[in-house]
Amino acid sequence: MKQRPVVLSKDAVNDIEGARAFYDRQETGLGHYFVSCLVSDIESLAFFAGIHSVWFGHHRMLAKRFPFSIYYDLQEELVVVVAVLDMRRDPSAIAGRLSGP
Repeated sequence: MKQRPVVLSKDAVNDIEGARAFYDRQETGLGHYFVSCLVSDIESLAFFAGIHSVWFGHHRMLAKRFPFSIYYDLQEELVVVVAVLDMRRDPSAIAGRLSGP
């Protein structure tokens, strides 16, 4: 099985940090659990990148424990996570975010 390096864009890191802060406001420690779960999901892309369907121009993997989608691109031998977005958002807002500036 081929393994690829996975990197996160600044936007993806900001998405994760914002969601972590949100979950920490809900319950102490929940933000840490959220990040741990997402890191596990994102690390799995090293092996499974490219098998997910394309949404809004990017591959989309659903997080296992939280209602978030992980959007990523394949760039040669690299997996680039471009966004980690709450699936409860309006789909047009997600499409706008992923369409770029």
